[in-house]
Amino acid sequence: MMLLTQENNLNPALALLKVEQLSVQTKDQKVLLEDLNFYLSEGETLAIVGESGSGKSMSCLAIMGLLQEKLEVTGQVWIGSENMLELDERAQSNLRGRQIAMIFQEPATALNPLHRVEKIVGENLLLSGFSKHEVRQRIVELLKDVGIVEPEQILKRYPHELSGGQRQRVMIAMTLALRPKILIADEPTTALDVILQIQILELLKSLQSKYGMALILISHDLNLVHCYAEKLIVLQSGRVVEQGELSQIFANPKTSYTAQLLDHDFGSVESRPAQQNVLSVRQLSVQFPIRKGILNRIQGYFTAIEDLSFDLAQGESLGLVGESGAGKSSLALALVQLIQSKGQIVFLGQDLNQLQPKALRLMRSDFQLVFQDPFGSLNPRMTVGQIIAEGLKVKAVADNEIKQQVESVLVKVELAEDFQHRYPHELSGGQRQRVALARALVVRPKLLILDEPTSAFDRTT
Repeated sequence: MMLLTQENNLNPALALLKVEQLSVQTKDQKVLLEDLNFYLSEGETLAIVGESGSGKSMSCLAIMGLLQEKLEVTGQVWIGSENMLELDERAQSNLRGRQIAMIFQEPATALNPLHRVEKIVGENLLLSGFSKHEVRQRIVELLKDVGIVEPEQILKRYPHELSGGQRQRVMIAMTLALRPKILIADEPTTALDVILQIQILELLKSLQSKYGMALILISHDLNLVHCYAEKLIVLQSGRVVEQGELSQIFANPKTSYTAQLLDHDFGSVESRPAQQNVLSVRQLSVQFPIRKGILNRIQGYFTAIEDLSFDLAQGESLGLVGESGAGKSSLALALVQLIQSKGQIVFLGQDLNQLQPKALRLMRSDFQLVFQDPFGSLNPRMTVGQIIAEGLKVKAVADNEIKQQVESVLVKVELAEDFQHRYPHELSGGQRQRVALARALVVRPKLLILDEPTSAFDRTT
């Protein structure tokens, strides 16, 4: 293992951020992150990669001073001349936004659903003493900087009215409002299509150059970040297994773990004999109203899906691909009757668009959707066990059988049985995705719809 020290990194006196012997453990001494060390200077980019649950997000939350009090954090996090870990909450808050800021993993959750874009981006500016006129100008400038065309058009929109790419750009604009010197991007391309992933990473590098920031890029995809970082830290189970210049690690990985992250082969899918159709879609169309004006009246309609037809047989898998905004998620929501659509959706011989609400409820366990944003779809007040068991309780399964099925499905999605006692906020993005999958699988559906199911997973998963 190679560690970045004063000898093999740049002069620490020039660093914007110095992290020394940063460790995190629980009250019962379980180590979650061990002895993280690095320096980062203006214009530098450090990528931190590893499998789901390896400690990537935890390391950055520790740097930001945002970990729960029940976790013990030791070491030093120097931002300029101040040690973040020795400051009280008020002093830490003063550093956040101005000196160091973080783009969180799930924009749909990080953006306040009750606020419009204008308030979301401008809130920190107003709190910092800017006039309303200055704030408005700055918001428009920030939205242009993050690549939103005609920013005035989205100022009055709510987060749910934006595409995934637009939400990500709005969150970046919000984060950059006070021009921080250090930017942490935690999985900034999660749930975005390949084209948008590249666009967002190019955008971050462009903004880094414009504002002179140091950038920490968190990702589970080592190949995705190789063009955008100079330095690399590879984490496994909270421990640094490899660290140094990214180009050198790519050319000659020192550990089998790093090599596995680089070279995992996804294999091929075997064809299966044709079975009876489970799902038949005919001439499906989905439209959303366009509202404008003070009275928010409908001025027209946006067509998300037009005249789509296909069949899906028992045992078959259908892949649906396209850019952000192409209608992939709209199709998934229409199939499970969460948005209105026109046309026929025939599932197990029943046209779902024609069913009465009571009849539809009786069929819901037969088709399940794993949502694109696992954190937003998991009840934060319920434990993992309660979340997974909910569908079984609706089906009146006995309590002892529920416990067995919950434990069994956790094993199937490669989570330990003790995860059933945790809450969603205590899990990594990849672990939350596994819980969402377990919740869908436990009721044994005949149709499983996966909306960007691997967006939070590493390559080996």
